[in-house]
Amino acid sequence: MKRETVNKAVLLLLVLSISAVFLAMIRNFLMAIFMAGLFSALVHPVYRWLVRLLHGRENLASGITVTGIIVLILVPLSILIGIVVTQAISVGQSVTPWIHSFIHEPSVVSDYLKKLPFYEQALPYRDFIIHKAGQLVGTVSSFLIESLSSATKLTVDALFGTIIMLYVMFYFLTMGRKLLEKILYYLPLEDKDEQLLLNRFTSVAGATIKSTLIIGMLQGLICGLGFSFAHIKAPVFWGSVMAVMSIIPAVGTAIIWGPALLILAMQGDWHGTLILAVVCGAIAGNLDNLLRPRLVGKDTEMHDLFVLFGTLGGISMFGIQGIIVGPIIAALFITIWEIYGNSFHRYLPSVGPGLTGSGKHNKNKETPP
Repeated sequence: MKRETVNKAVLLLLVLSISAVFLAMIRNFLMAIFMAGLFSALVHPVYRWLVRLLHGRENLASGITVTGIIVLILVPLSILIGIVVTQAISVGQSVTPWIHSFIHEPSVVSDYLKKLPFYEQALPYRDFIIHKAGQLVGTVSSFLIESLSSATKLTVDALFGTIIMLYVMFYFLTMGRKLLEKILYYLPLEDKDEQLLLNRFTSVAGATIKSTLIIGMLQGLICGLGFSFAHIKAPVFWGSVMAVMSIIPAVGTAIIWGPALLILAMQGDWHGTLILAVVCGAIAGNLDNLLRPRLVGKDTEMHDLFVLFGTLGGISMFGIQGIIVGPIIAALFITIWEIYGNSFHRYLPSVGPGLTGSGKHNKNKETPP
């Protein structure tokens, strides 16, 4: 008996150790593998339809599915990125002289301040404002230059990650079900609990991707139109940037349209200022708060607070991918506690009537929730 216990302990130690080393070895590819599994689950109905249409040719169906993703999503996205890069170069060429004049000629700032309606009240603080404005513009210009180099590196990493993801997706579509069954077999949980975790994972992942795409496209489109109506150059570029910025909760697109609104106000363009305030601030700015909790929470039965903190915590821990990973972890957190409550309901103490307001909860404690 002791020998069997030792053998199992050693085996368990080897399993954990080698698994940890393997995961550490492929850690740079884990997110690409995760996204491949996620998107494979989302497009699996299309893949199964193609398998039936092609009389069971799974490899061909998987290849067509992956090719469809490339043609329908990645190619249009590449064209949009090309337009954005072209307009970004145009914006950089037009903004650079303005930044130099702003930094090296303080009188330019003073001319802008004179156009503000509260110039008389701000006059005693003019030198301080000019100094701080010059520092701010210099910081922003440095940030933009650094961001450009970072964006180039991120683009290369994203391209490599996308290739890995598509390659893994091809095999996940054909053998994903067998792999999933094997994982569930090694997971020592009841079948109903495993199905609950799996269903919650897929529902949250689908809802998060759906909400991110819908809100990003809507905010980018609306803000891009606002920039166009305000006669700001390169509205496609700025709209695309704001579509990406929309993933940041609370701030989002205001990172872009806020400074633009301030610049228009300093230039005395009150027509453009009003357009940005209404279109970008009042309309697009409230879409995230209005739609995201409902799109994610409605499909996953999660409270708005879990959606919010799951998104913020995911971004802080995983970066951009955290907007998808964060809500998934939050949903699994809720689900695992539900499973815990069901499994240990006989051992959990009753909640007193002083908290519940009645004795009904004591009766419910005797049966699984």
